[in-house]
Amino acid sequence: MGDSESDRTPRAGGQKGQDDGPPRPRSAGGGLLMGRVLGVPVYVAPSWFLVAALITWFFGNQLDRVLPELGGSRYLVSLFFAVAFYASVLVHELAHTVAALRFDLPVRRIQLQFFGGVSEIEKDSQTPGREFVLAGVGPLLSLVLAGVCYAGMLAVESGTVPGVLLAGLMISNLIVAVFNLLPGLPLDGGRMLRAVVWKLSGRPMAGTVAAAWTGRALAVAVLVGFPLATHTGSLTDRDSFTGIASLTDALLAAILAAIIWTGAGNSLRMARLRERLPDLTARLLTRRAVPVSGEMPLSEALRRANDAGARALVVVDGTGEPVALVREAGIAGIPQHRRPWVPVGTLAQDLTEGMRMPADLSGEGLLDHLRATPATEYLVVEDTGEIYGVLSTSDVERAFINAMSRTAPSPGASPTP
Repeated sequence: MGDSESDRTPRAGGQKGQDDGPPRPRSAGGGLLMGRVLGVPVYVAPSWFLVAALITWFFGNQLDRVLPELGGSRYLVSLFFAVAFYASVLVHELAHTVAALRFDLPVRRIQLQFFGGVSEIEKDSQTPGREFVLAGVGPLLSLVLAGVCYAGMLAVESGTVPGVLLAGLMISNLIVAVFNLLPGLPLDGGRMLRAVVWKLSGRPMAGTVAAAWTGRALAVAVLVGFPLATHTGSLTDRDSFTGIASLTDALLAAILAAIIWTGAGNSLRMARLRERLPDLTARLLTRRAVPVSGEMPLSEALRRANDAGARALVVVDGTGEPVALVREAGIAGIPQHRRPWVPVGTLAQDLTEGMRMPADLSGEGLLDHLRATPATEYLVVEDTGEIYGVLSTSDVERAFINAMSRTAPSPGASPTP
């Protein structure tokens, strides 16, 4: 099942630059890179191979009943079906990706995984209308694929390999579409419900809360209702809820319910975090800094910082222009008795363009800047170029934890040795 998702939370169904290198290098945390579509990398998670094997085994057993003359080659046919099914899931995800790019929303990657796929969209839609379209295009395209497969069935002879494959793909795409249209996060239908409530209330958070709690209710319904639905009509049979089939149904229901419940909770938490992001600004989190020369002993630099009530050191040249930042980790590694003999310049990291940031940077803009240029400290400057202070990534991380726990951030809370 496919899914569009801006908070990059994997779920049971769902939502830069070209690479001319090897087609399948391993990516940290992403699985196998299969290629790029519209500049967006497409990964296959290791769990996909397990599901593909299970689909091959299950569908192969079904083929033995429908086309017994295939013999052992039925598993090759069922393997083709597994690949074709996930190709249709990829098409579902590409629909979300194309819509996101059309709305100028960056897409980090597409990943095919255990229960379908996910398009990792890095920002929320700007309007409820765009949110509705972004979520709806995936299930819509799955319905179109189901229709195409049905038309293909009419064009081939029933009881043949093409006919059986087309029938299986039609049913599979129909299930993907219907399941994803269920009105609860993290499914596409939940995002559509979020868009409707957002439009009616004027508050995106109200839409997220409504869709998330609907998703949790949906998880409970799947946990209880799916095993019951698979045994409708056989409730009088004492053995209808025993055996391997019943255990498989219960396990599948538990997995689906857990994925939906977890995804709904993650969507709600991420929405609450984004609601607090604008309050987290570089200016509020920046430590006051004192300028020092690179030749100054560390002990003297720390004394000047303490006298000024500062918590960071910036190395400047002869004209007062900042050239490097003294690393907090470097200071911590120098024992007290050696500090009079260690120049601060030996503990400094040269400033690069990305290590400078405006003091008014906040929210997702602040996050984007940190992701673009990973570092432990950043020089924060005013619009005039004047030094405002030093921002430590440890302070940013602490502020986000505080934001998630509804605690006000504590700027510069980390002690400097």
